[in-house]
Amino acid sequence: MAGASENAGTEFVFGMHAVRHALGAAPDRVKGLLLQADREHNAALREILAQVERHKIPVRHVTRHELDLESTYGKHQGVALFRTRVQGPIRDLEDLLPTLGADALLLVLDRVQDPHNLGACVRTADAAGAQAVIIPEDRAASMTDVAVKAASGAAEHIPVLEVKNLARALEQLKKAGLWVFGTAADGSTSVHEADFKRPVALVLGGEGSGMRHNVAEHCDAVVRIPLDGHVESLNVSVAAGICLFEVRRQRGAVIPTAGRNPSAR
Repeated sequence: MAGASENAGTEFVFGMHAVRHALGAAPDRVKGLLLQADREHNAALREILAQVERHKIPVRHVTRHELDLESTYGKHQGVALFRTRVQGPIRDLEDLLPTLGADALLLVLDRVQDPHNLGACVRTADAAGAQAVIIPEDRAASMTDVAVKAASGAAEHIPVLEVKNLARALEQLKKAGLWVFGTAADGSTSVHEADFKRPVALVLGGEGSGMRHNVAEHCDAVVRIPLDGHVESLNVSVAAGICLFEVRRQRGAVIPTAGRNPSAR
């Protein structure tokens, strides 16, 4: 997440929503605000500047071109900040698993390539009440500043965990009591007919190729999203939203009371 002029211990955050959430979540980590000199002061920006003044955070006025370079020509909306990089209390699966209960809901992404899609999935997962997003360490998008911006503040609240081997991680989840549901166009069951009133990990494949075969082999079931129009697939963040909120719909106000029976497959 670091900008080009910053060191490895610093993160660069840009865009109105991402900056506002970063200031609200941990203002003590913010080292400075970058503000486009000719940026119109609308209500959202005035709120940000009020937070900056309240916490005595230095402001540097810069040109749009400077912000373009720092954000790699992302949609910075005329505002960005630098902050100290820290790791949250949940850094890996070993940290996560003991915190999960009968209402566990995890989103697992199999090689999503576009950081905008990754950020949108993180935003959706947080909105649905998921406890974490799990992604591969290699050959996939990571939580760059672009992904953080696309997450619109959700990256402040939900851990995104990288794992070396996704198939092995799914087996760890199953041993911890979660039921693993993959998604594919040829899934055997509609997502609306699957039973999600249990601890759940949802697995979605990357753009184009979808879920890999060796990942699907480690799922308890593979579900499909019924499509009635002419398109054959959905954007991964849209698919994630449908699946995550189907879990929420089924559960309603009822919290699952037990995990999986390790002998039941």
